[in-house]
Amino acid sequence: MIEPGATIGILGGGQLGRMQAIAAAQLGYKCHIYAPDSHSVAAEVSAFHTRAAWEDSDALARFAASCEVVTLEFENIPVAPLASIPDGKLAPGTRALEVAQDRLNEKNFVAALGGRPAPFASVESAPDFAAALEEIGTPGILKTRRDGYDGKGQWRIMGPGDVQALTLPGQPLVYEGFVTFFAEFSVILVRGRDGTIRFWDSAENVHEHGILARSSVPASPPVLEQVPEARRLAGAVAEALDYVGVLSLEFFATAEGPVFNEMAPRVHNSGHWSIEAALSSQFENHIRAICGLPLGDTRLAVPGAEMRNLVGKQALAGPSILADPANHLHLYGKDEAREGRKMGHVTRLLLETGR
Repeated sequence: MIEPGATIGILGGGQLGRMQAIAAAQLGYKCHIYAPDSHSVAAEVSAFHTRAAWEDSDALARFAASCEVVTLEFENIPVAPLASIPDGKLAPGTRALEVAQDRLNEKNFVAALGGRPAPFASVESAPDFAAALEEIGTPGILKTRRDGYDGKGQWRIMGPGDVQALTLPGQPLVYEGFVTFFAEFSVILVRGRDGTIRFWDSAENVHEHGILARSSVPASPPVLEQVPEARRLAGAVAEALDYVGVLSLEFFATAEGPVFNEMAPRVHNSGHWSIEAALSSQFENHIRAICGLPLGDTRLAVPGAEMRNLVGKQALAGPSILADPANHLHLYGKDEAREGRKMGHVTRLLLETGR
């Protein structure tokens, strides 16, 4: 067990690191942020900050030496330099990153565990793309295998016109067939160092323009029917990776059951509601897990909640949002409200069933 007063290293300087650092401080830990960005909203609430490139192995080694344990808030970190961090100090480990960073590897990994992703095919050339279209058909979506999030690095292929208009970007891709679904939901779990796994209530999610707009708990009854099967897959993923910390998987709810979409080896946007609405939040339990502490209770503390992202200039409505006493506002301290940029979130607690 890592005793309070120790320093936790966090790779990444964004809002997920910020909320992890706040949770760590409540448990008596200090945080050290490592990120290449000139402005880190996580560093604003942390004791220490190293600004250096991901590829700077020497800086990473010095950073790791200053920390008792190292975790992450962003999965698109080059894996090779992480060899500078001693075995057992990084939680989750590099295997989870290797799987989650490559969409093709991720789908193959999940399928091998009995999960069901959308139909998919690897695309590395124009002939590959033609073969994928022949096999899977349209509509579909072409995605970069690496990087890309919140709708970036993706192209919708609705028919021949989209194919003709598209110039392949010259990097490995994966083509996925569209899934007919009636809802989207996520499964978020925490796994401790002793192998204990606990799940939060699954949120029903709504996306707009490729960005999560809102998450609601509890989910609707048709979605709840699919949660046990999705949890079995999520638990199998955590066990196969010997995972420590919070792990998130996203699913489509379909007439045939849950279809796997993607995973994130970290705390997740669709779990932000847990700060106010769960007995222990995803951020607190992530810190508990990586430090070897007993896990907190993940059950709902209220009948329900809805979390809405504040994107771009929506964050300027902060004062009016607080006019509703059931709202809990979180602004991330980012300095530029660009279109499509997550600037904060608001969670509205439902204190009575149906309200």
